[in-house]
Amino acid sequence: MFDFQDLFQWDRFITPTIIKTFYWLVIGVIMLFGISGILLSLSTMAISPFVGFIQLLASIASVIVGIVFSRIVAEFILIVFRINEHLGAIRDQGGTR
Repeated sequence: MFDFQDLFQWDRFITPTIIKTFYWLVIGVIMLFGISGILLSLSTMAISPFVGFIQLLASIASVIVGIVFSRIVAEFILIVFRINEHLGAIRDQGGTR
């Protein structure tokens, strides 16, 4: 994890350690919106079955797309920080020669 002192020093990034927490929070929000959309589509089916069915499919598809997209964004952020770490290692190796 990270220490409290890491918040005031710029030697180490804290984002890679907390990105997983934000990822799971985003997944939770996506699931809540998905459940809300599914319930709304089921109530719409009582009025218009076709429109409710289309809303149901759209809600399920949006949950799947949201989960995949949030994973891609989280991995992209982690990749950027990993590239930074590797470039720092390369810089340190070049300075010893």
